[in-house]
Amino acid sequence: MFKKVSIHLFVIFSLLLIIHNTFAKDNSAYGPKEFSDENKWTAIVAAYAPEIKAIDEAFSQLADAQINETMIIKGVKYQLGSYKGEPVVIFTTGISVPNAAMTMQMALDYFPIDRVVMMGIAGAVNPDFQPGDISVPERWYFHDESVYVNPDPKKAGSFVLPDYYESALERYKERRRQDPHSPAYENFGFIHPEEMTIVKQGWDKPKQMPYFSATPELVELAKKAVKAVSPINMPSGKPIQIKVGGNGVTGSVFLDNAEYRNWLQRVYNAQVTEMESAAVGQVCFVNDVDWVIIRSISDLAGGQHGKNVENVFDGIASGTGTKLMIGLLDQIVATQLAQ
Repeated sequence: MFKKVSIHLFVIFSLLLIIHNTFAKDNSAYGPKEFSDENKWTAIVAAYAPEIKAIDEAFSQLADAQINETMIIKGVKYQLGSYKGEPVVIFTTGISVPNAAMTMQMALDYFPIDRVVMMGIAGAVNPDFQPGDISVPERWYFHDESVYVNPDPKKAGSFVLPDYYESALERYKERRRQDPHSPAYENFGFIHPEEMTIVKQGWDKPKQMPYFSATPELVELAKKAVKAVSPINMPSGKPIQIKVGGNGVTGSVFLDNAEYRNWLQRVYNAQVTEMESAAVGQVCFVNDVDWVIIRSISDLAGGQHGKNVENVFDGIASGTGTKLMIGLLDQIVATQLAQ
């Protein structure tokens, strides 16, 4: 009898041990590859064809820039090489928020990326900007995370808001009193803005994030690059202006509406609007990867008279942005060599 009980206890203990080992293993046994801190790479990122074409052409003309290998992973083309001896990977995210988030996370899972430099075009929200000008925002916001609601039949000009959103608005107002970079929320008709809730390793619960901040050190290097690069001009010879700082907004929207453009100025104090950057910033934030984004103006986002001219200036704007991007890479290389 004692032997039978012992055998049963041994079997139960063994099963419990197997179950424990199965479910208590380190997550790294199942997740993406973990990279060492040595020899990390710079990711050079664009969103679509004219932007990556400008980057590729710039690399092809520089003696100290090489592409050594090209890989296709799940349909995405990754170019592996170096710039002045520093390893780089160049790729296109694809247009819009879902593509940018998916492709950026995939790149971080496959390659030892330490920092991300994104370059692309954008619509100008700041009325001082013209096509070809460049913005390097410090913060990026999602502008189209929203609640769509019905009008209040009992009160003209008002809307029937869900209880959770009314509570959220109170939190937003309180935070803005403490953080001047928080949006000054107001509705755009039936569209009421809210914030994305995200999770991150080490947090005890999800949090709403009003914006994602570019890495301060890379923003400072962008300022140095502005001073160091040769003057950047339009094909006409007109000098462009470059503004480092301020806010950019992202949404799955090609913006071509003057009223909404004005709303973005009031609510987010935005310089530019486009379709990928906040998603790239979120992915980098969650993964503790440094990042900064250069955006060159291709159009006025609805502020123009007549038809939008993005198709006229997308290639030109990609070219001006690439010149500043190369200047920023020079600053990054110099910093790496000095360490």
